[in-house]
Amino acid sequence: MHHLFGLVLAQKDLSRAGDLFSLEDAEIEGSLSEALEQIRIISSSEDYQTNDNDQAVVEICITRITTAIRETASIEKHGKALVALWESCLEHNLKPSGKDEDTPHAKIASDIMSCILQNYNRPPVMALAVPVAVKFLQRGNKELCRNMSSYLSLAAIAKADLLADHTDTIVKSVLQADVAVSIIFGNSRLEEGTLNRQRALFCILA
Repeated sequence: MHHLFGLVLAQKDLSRAGDLFSLEDAEIEGSLSEALEQIRIISSSEDYQTNDNDQAVVEICITRITTAIRETASIEKHGKALVALWESCLEHNLKPSGKDEDTPHAKIASDIMSCILQNYNRPPVMALAVPVAVKFLQRGNKELCRNMSSYLSLAAIAKADLLADHTDTIVKSVLQADVAVSIIFGNSRLEEGTLNRQRALFCILA
C-alpha cells in the first residue's frame, strides 16, 4: 500500500487524510483494493458508529479512492474490493435516525453506490454489483432505495439479463417497501433464453 494511505488508515490520522488529495491518481491506483479492505475492517469495528474521527477518515479515504478509480478507469480491477466494502454495509443499521440523518454505514453505501453503478454498461462490474444492489432495496432507507432503483433501471436497459435472475427479490422488495413499479416487457436486449424464462423484468423506479 502507498505509504501515506497506510499511515492514514493504520493510525486513523484525520490530520493527514487530506494530504491524500495531493497525490497523483496513478501513484495510488495500485493501493486502492488494499485500502478498501482496510476501510472495511475499520468500518466494521464495534465503536465505528460512535467514533466521529474514524468516520471522517473513512469518508475522506473513500472519496479519494472513488475519485482515483474514476480517473484511472480501474473499476474492473478494484470492483471486487469495492463491492466487498459496499456489501459489508448490509451488516449494519442503514435506517435514518429520527432527524432523517443517514447512519455512518448508509453514508458509506451511498458514496460507493454511484462509483459502482455508474458503470451499468460494464457487464463484469454489474455481475458483481447487482446481487448486492438488490439487497439494499429491503433495508428501510428510502433515499438509498430510490437512488439504487434508478441505477438498476439503467442496468436493465444496458443488459437486462443481469437483473432477470433477481426478479423475485426485486418484487419482494417492492411489496415490502411500497415502492412504485414499472414492468419492462420484451426488452430488445434480452437474450431469447432469458426472455422465455422471464416474461417481464421488474425494475424499481423512484
